[in-house]
Amino acid sequence: MTTATHMMNDGSLDPGAPAATPSALLGRPRRGARWPAVIAIAIAAAGGGAAVGSRLRTEAPPAPAGMAGMAGMAGMASEAPPRPPSAGSNAVYISLGRQQLVGVRTAVVERRRVEGTVRTVGTLAYDETHTAQIHTRVSGWVEKLFVDYVGKPVRRGQPLFAVYSPDLSTAQADYLVALRASQRVGETANADLKSGADALLAASRERMKRWDVSDAQISELERAGHPTRTMTIESPFDGVVLEKNVFAGQYVTPDMTTFKLADLSTVWVVGQVFEYEAARIHPGDPIDVEFPYGQAGTLRARIEFVYPEVDPQTRRVRFRAVLPNLGRKLKPDTYVTLIWHGEATEHVVVPKEAVIDTGARKYVLLALAGGYFEPRDVQVGPPFDDVYPVIAGIAAGDRVVTSSQFLIDSETNLMAAMQGMAMSMPGMDMGAPPAAGSAAPVDHSMHDMPGMKMDVAPAAGSAAPVDHSMHDMPGMKMDVPPSAGSAAPAKSSMPGMPGM
Repeated sequence: MTTATHMMNDGSLDPGAPAATPSALLGRPRRGARWPAVIAIAIAAAGGGAAVGSRLRTEAPPAPAGMAGMAGMAGMASEAPPRPPSAGSNAVYISLGRQQLVGVRTAVVERRRVEGTVRTVGTLAYDETHTAQIHTRVSGWVEKLFVDYVGKPVRRGQPLFAVYSPDLSTAQADYLVALRASQRVGETANADLKSGADALLAASRERMKRWDVSDAQISELERAGHPTRTMTIESPFDGVVLEKNVFAGQYVTPDMTTFKLADLSTVWVVGQVFEYEAARIHPGDPIDVEFPYGQAGTLRARIEFVYPEVDPQTRRVRFRAVLPNLGRKLKPDTYVTLIWHGEATEHVVVPKEAVIDTGARKYVLLALAGGYFEPRDVQVGPPFDDVYPVIAGIAAGDRVVTSSQFLIDSETNLMAAMQGMAMSMPGMDMGAPPAAGSAAPVDHSMHDMPGMKMDVAPAAGSAAPVDHSMHDMPGMKMDVPPSAGSAAPAKSSMPGMPGM
């Protein structure tokens, strides 16, 4: 009798299982027959993985091309040339290819003669010393308006408007009475009466003059012999009307501005300069006045006054000059260009775009030999056109960065931050790359981590090292494949994994 056996899931045989027929054995593969194949594949895969891992440990990967220029990171190859002797600790290396990529441009610090020219924008304005506001000295009604729109030119003595005032009519009548009394008393020999009449006449005349009645108008009153109904207000000079605040029939009082007039025989030109430029501007300095549309070509003037305050809105200082306005061609509120020419002096200068101003400090980026760049603090004076005069920090002949300096500045800040991390975090080596011919440094930063071992690649011709990094991990055993010609090692199964 044939004994039937059955393969259990764990690989053992079950004697109590019913016997299988020959047809069933031929038509269905045996479950136990798969296990030897699976075990053989697992052993081959484990051996191949260990061999690949051993080969990866013995071959150091090449450093990425993008990190080749970052000096100071251990384990990364650097193509940076030797650091120049003049370079400081915060100098950074940037390869020529990266410089061309970001568009780095440089300029040489030089000594040259610079002319202290200040070029600014100004406007023409009315001459405030030749303007006038017209007020009446008495209250009354405007009966006739002779100048009826703003901008109208007027001549000296030209009537502006006529006002009727009851007070003025009474004063005129009193004056005529005093005049007749003086004439009658003058025919008598009584000196006291004559002096009294003359005093009354003088008082009446002075009263009308205080009300802005002219001598010509008083003479006309004497000739007419009766009070006039209105008094005419006249222009005090030649000019134009800037403001008109009266209309025919309007009641006016002494506190009202009826007209505002301006004399345009001269005009002011008012310019503005920055605070740092104000110390160079003085009264009497010549300036050139250029007109944008060629109204008067280029005129020459002299600064007459520098205003004592700074405009709180623009943070600028104003100054003014006077221009003659022949033919009344110059119009107030016209924009002009003002050019102040200072004395030419010799300075060491640096381009304005090379100076980085953070508010607390000013510095430039020096371009050193070999592709190194270093920030350098500088002291500069007020700018001359497109350059700064250098007080301290750099010298003539130094080369500074004039474009893309903010990108380079970020590189130097990043290098300083990485060096600070290296000093404050134990186990991180941010040192410089090894010198040519010396052995590559061994990174021991992972030795304090249990279960982890970072083996150093063996030298050429030496045996591959055995990886013991997994010995401390329970249930895991990674056998090293045998070398060529040696016997296969005994398979050690992983505890907890049945059948392996």
